[in-house]
This record gives sequence, C-alpha cells and structure tokens, in this order.
Amino acid sequence: MDNTELIKQVTAKAQAWLSDGYDAETQAEVRRMLDADDKTELIESFYKDLEFGTGGLRGIMGAGTNRMNIYTVGAATQGLANYLREAFADLPEISVAVGHDVRNNSRKFAEIVADIFSANGIKVYLFDSFRPTPELSFAIRQLGCQSGVNITASHNPKEYNGYKAYWSDGAQIIAPHDVNIIDHVNRITDVADIKFQGNPANIQIIGEEMDRQFLDAIHTLCLDPEVIKRQADLKIVYTPIHGTGVKIVPDSLRKWGFNNIIHVPEQDIPSGDFPTVDSPNPENASAMAMAIAKAQEVDADLVVASDPDADRIGCVIRDNDGKYQLINGNQIVMILLNYIMLRNRELGRLNGNEYVVKTIVTTETIKAIAENQGIKMYDCYTGFKWIAAVIRDLEGSARYLGGGEESYGFLAEDFCRDKDSVSAISLMAEICAWAKDRGMDFNQMLQEIYLKNGYSHEEGISVVRPGKTGADEIQQMMKNFRANPPRTIDGSKLCCIKDYADLNCTDPTTGNVTKMDFPTTSNVLQYFTEDGTKVSIRPSGTEPKIKFYIEVHGKMNDAADYARCNAEAAEKIARIKKELGI
Repeated sequence: MDNTELIKQVTAKAQAWLSDGYDAETQAEVRRMLDADDKTELIESFYKDLEFGTGGLRGIMGAGTNRMNIYTVGAATQGLANYLREAFADLPEISVAVGHDVRNNSRKFAEIVADIFSANGIKVYLFDSFRPTPELSFAIRQLGCQSGVNITASHNPKEYNGYKAYWSDGAQIIAPHDVNIIDHVNRITDVADIKFQGNPANIQIIGEEMDRQFLDAIHTLCLDPEVIKRQADLKIVYTPIHGTGVKIVPDSLRKWGFNNIIHVPEQDIPSGDFPTVDSPNPENASAMAMAIAKAQEVDADLVVASDPDADRIGCVIRDNDGKYQLINGNQIVMILLNYIMLRNRELGRLNGNEYVVKTIVTTETIKAIAENQGIKMYDCYTGFKWIAAVIRDLEGSARYLGGGEESYGFLAEDFCRDKDSVSAISLMAEICAWAKDRGMDFNQMLQEIYLKNGYSHEEGISVVRPGKTGADEIQQMMKNFRANPPRTIDGSKLCCIKDYADLNCTDPTTGNVTKMDFPTTSNVLQYFTEDGTKVSIRPSGTEPKIKFYIEVHGKMNDAADYARCNAEAAEKIARIKKELGI
C-alpha cells in the first residue's frame, strides 16, 4: 500500500472519531492530527486497531484506534463483559475484581472498566487505590470472582498503559477463553455498543482488608523464621521505582521480621511520570542507580526493587571486589528455586511429588538444579499465564514449589497466579539472611550454585523497531532466521532447531523431525549447539521489539574460576551477537 492510500484510509478512520459519540477532548486531539502537515502521528494512531491479544491490551496512550484510551479500553471491557455473561449464564451473580497501577490515566481507566462491568449487571470489586498486580490475582481467587482486569503497562516507558485480563483461577487468560474474548471484543464496532454509564450499586470498594489477607498468605512462604530472628537487622535497601510496591513490599518485609529496611525517598513517591529514571525497569542498571548509591552510603547487605506494578523483582548484590552488581533474571530464578528446594529438603517436606516450572527461554541450569535435587521440572512458554496453566493442570496431584522466567519474574506460591515481587523480595531477603548466617555473602552462594550445577551465562538483547515499518521488519527478521539457520554458532555445530510456530524439533544433521508437546504454537525459534549454547528468538507480545536470548556454558572448577568464566562467557556472547547481526 502506498503512502497516499494509507493516509486516505487513516483519515477516514480518524474522521469517524469526530462524531458525537466521542468526547470533546478526544475530538480536539484527532482534529490536531488531521490538520498537521506531518501525517506520521495520524498514521501511527489509526493505521490499525489496538489488538486485544491473548494478554489483553498494551499501547501508547492517546486518541486513536491504535492507542490506549477510554474507547479502546471501553470496547475491550464491553467485549469481556459480553463473554462473561455468556460463559457464566447459569450463575446468579457474576463478579470481577479490578485493579490498577500508578501510571497516568490508570485510575481513570480502572473506574471506566468498573462502570462498564457494573452497567452490564456484573458485580465489581474495585481497589480503592493502586495495588501490585499479584494482589489483583490473589483477590480474584479470594473473592471467588469469575474474572478480573488490571490496568497496567508493567515496566514499559511512561507513555504506555495496558489492560490485563484474568480468569477465575487468577491467571491471565489462555485458550479457549482468550480467542472467545477476542471474538467478542472484535464485535464491538461502534462506540454506542459500549455501556459507559455505571451502576454504583454493583461496585464495592476493597483495600486494606485484602492487603492484610494477601500479606498473611505471603508470610506462610517463610522457610526459616529462626535465621531471620538472628539476622533481623540485615540492611535491606528497597525501591519501588515510583510504583505500587511502596504500598506493600516494606510491610511484607517487616512482617517476616526484618526491621532495617532502608528506603530511597525520592523513589517512594508514586508517579506515572517516573521522574528519577529513564525507564522504570529494574532489570536496567540505570533504574537501580539511586538504590545502589543508597546501598553504598549505608553499607547495605542487599538491594531489591520492584517495577511499577510490583510483579517483577530487581536485585543487586556485592561481587568479589565488594562492588554492587545487578544480577540477571535467570540468576534470580536460580537463587530462589535453589533455596526453596534445598530448604524443603532440609525440613523434610519433599516426598517426590513436587515440581518447579521455568519458561523455554530461561536458563537450562535450572533444569540441572532440579535434577540434582530429584525434583521434576516443566518447561512452558514465556509469560506467567503458562506457568499458571501448569499449576492448574497439576492442582491436587502435585505440589508446586516455584517458577520463574528470565524477565525478572518469579512466583513462589499457588494462591496467586501471576508473578509476584512481594513474595520474591521477601524470600530474597530471607536467603540473604540465611547465607549471612552461614558466613557467606550472596555472591559466594551464587558461585556455589554454579559449582554444583554447572556454570552458565545469559544475555538478553532487544532490538526495538517501532511503528508499522518496525512491525514489518520484525516479521521479516523472523522469516529470515527460519529460512536460513546457521550451521554453527561460534564454531559449535548446531544440533537442534526448535520452532514453536509448528512445534517441530529438527536435527539439522540428519533432518529428522519430531513433534514437541506444547498446548499451542508460538512465534519462537531456538537454536541449540553441541557445546550447550542456546539462542532463542521471539518478537515481544507487548512491545515493538524482537528479543534474542543467548545462553552459554563454561567449566568452573572452583570459586576462583568465576571471574574467568564470566569474562570468557561475555566474549563468547559478543561473538555470537556479531554472527547474528544484532
């Protein structure tokens, strides 16, 4: 399609937003884009409809069919309400829980969601203010709701907002409900179809009591209260990075028995502008800089952070030279799962019926840890809805010990079904106390894990390609990697190609193809080499980027080898990135 035809199409779509069904502010914004000489913003705002995908919505806020606004949020909610009334037609009352984060417009969108549900005769439990995403998942289960919605864009930049839809088990929605909801959302083609006028009688405000129940449940995860008593003065620096964690994470740490929680005052201020960081993502060192500076000032034992909706955890520990260093998401999952499995064994709680879960792009070292502990490990797709699906499938037949993914998400409990930084941070503090009680620091404990289970190093690379042209480029990149796989990676022969788009596992040497057992297909491609290297490639489902996950392995004979292994792994990954052209 040439640019003239595209401008003609988006102009027609935009002009429809000048009708009386849209508020004056929206109409003024649309007129501004229509009148501008440069049509780039108009094209980006209207060239497509913001897709209600399997996880809901996520996009830049503003007027337009491809933006997060009251009308795209409204259509999503009306479609979900229509499906709930169909799916639970036999229930005397359908109920949902609605929460939100600190982002600009989040409260506004949450109240609109509540109004639309209530106008459709659905009971709404609306949080009185911002709350962590995992608490919304917990509330759905605790209140016996059929569904739930959280308004959040997680760790995305401040321009974004999002809409996460949940089912009755507290997990984000998967098949068959995802496609059914998408179908109902797509049927909302006119703003007049959306019931914006709420019914206050159907809306109940919730808050502090749910906080208490959530914190009580999280405290049951504590595995060594005695060591916490001995290390109660552990110096813990915590930052919510302007997000929802400020409301509940410090309370959880205090409930566990830690009394020396050191704040970063500037970042305790909830704000959708995230004024002290470029991006509120705890996996970025820049977002942790103020917390690290505070740790240096007070000589902290541990630095932890949560992202704006407090589902992801960031963690900083001292390295061999005593410097504070960010550990990656794979290491966070390794440390947490290793401790949970180890302590359960020490406490005599293992009977051979336990399991852990990781995603396919997360380090294979976790599989080695689980095997060495005699515990079953399951692989699943990226996203906690898939970890939750494993929990649901095994509920009543096996005991979940924990699960996580490389993108700084971990879930230690099954009373919540989305990643949870509140419990992860609390457990991480306990692990730090446990290590210190044994005369070890966190870094020494991490090295011990590698010595016992094999050394690995991972790096995630995101190639950002915004807008329509970017989406087309990402699609072409995936085609190229599928059509032209490398014969070797850094000199090591390719021994396996896993393509989750058709669930084929191919041996490139023999050409033999076997089918993988996964619940559905996914746009993910993986290369495995004879020396243990793993390269995973997937377009992001929530951001305009294509992601590469590189994992390499090395031989670590003793703790003194750690620095050498790190240096060699970094060099190897640099060579692989160059080979892949990223």
